[in-house]
Amino acid sequence: MIQSESNVQIKELIKLQKNARERKKKKLFVAEGMKLTKEAAFHGKLKKIYIAQDVYEHRERELDDFLAKQDYEVVDTKIFRQAAQTVTPQGMLALVEVPEYSVDTLLCDPKRSFLLLDDLRDPGNLGTIMRTAEGAGMSGVILSRESVDLFNPKVVRATMGAIFRVPFYYADDLIEVIERLKAKQIPVYGTMMQGSEVYDALDYTNGAAIVIGNEANGISEKVTAHLTKGVRIPMDGSLESLNAAVAAAILMYETARQKRIKSD
Repeated sequence: MIQSESNVQIKELIKLQKNARERKKKKLFVAEGMKLTKEAAFHGKLKKIYIAQDVYEHRERELDDFLAKQDYEVVDTKIFRQAAQTVTPQGMLALVEVPEYSVDTLLCDPKRSFLLLDDLRDPGNLGTIMRTAEGAGMSGVILSRESVDLFNPKVVRATMGAIFRVPFYYADDLIEVIERLKAKQIPVYGTMMQGSEVYDALDYTNGAAIVIGNEANGISEKVTAHLTKGVRIPMDGSLESLNAAVAAAILMYETARQKRIKSD
């Protein structure tokens, strides 16, 4: 049992949760809770489990079958709470390998429905977007290198496991990806207040890529210059814009709706 806060493994767990560079360097991240731990195991990405002593003692019989197949450590409850970095720890932390996808494979998905994120910065937004992308049946999510780290603990929690099921790719050059999509006859639409088309007036059934911009500044000028069209979401009242995750959800589910109608 781990009983010291100076334990090397505890230090690594804390560092991985706090430092995106460390996650990128080691290609590891930390997931919290039984649900995400089981997801990691199911997808072959689980490296090790750390379980709080009080949780282990109360749920030992329930956890035995699962833990018997895994590498795990029991951690003193007080030390675990320090390692968990959350207000109400769930009693289990998982050390997980970062999933990796190639852009070539991603762009060949037959559904041809993509979400592109241009400098998205809010962890909650990204987590919600990943979860929604799964529900809407998107091919994958492509992020600019400046966007928030997908393996930030807040993002991981917000994805509710979609982080293991939705393909993603961080692009060094988002414009290059846009041009590759257009070369495949996949139109690239960007959400913006002054968009020339209303979002539901377009045909997404043969494939489309939707671009969501930065929460404060929207889509960058350099990316805007390469869009097929700008699209807008009509709004009543005095609102100027919607939350990035909400706008993404509207466009993704419009894509799913049109494809569902076409297939019926």
